[in-house]
Amino acid sequence: MTTNAKPEPVQVEQVACEVCLREVPLSEAIVPEATDYVTHFCGLDCYDKWKSQQSKTDEPVDKPRP
Repeated sequence: MTTNAKPEPVQVEQVACEVCLREVPLSEAIVPEATDYVTHFCGLDCYDKWKSQQSKTDEPVDKPRP
């Protein structure tokens, strides 16, 4: 006697890419760690885009002279 019981699907933990918000499996996400938080990226293209945006916001702002 054979049974045709199909195995239950495995629930894979998903995370959103920091840039495009696409859902990706946590095991496939690129995870650069910072001191206070963790960000996830679906690939190197999104990571590069995020990195270039971060470098623009990290530039010092000149204070207006009185």
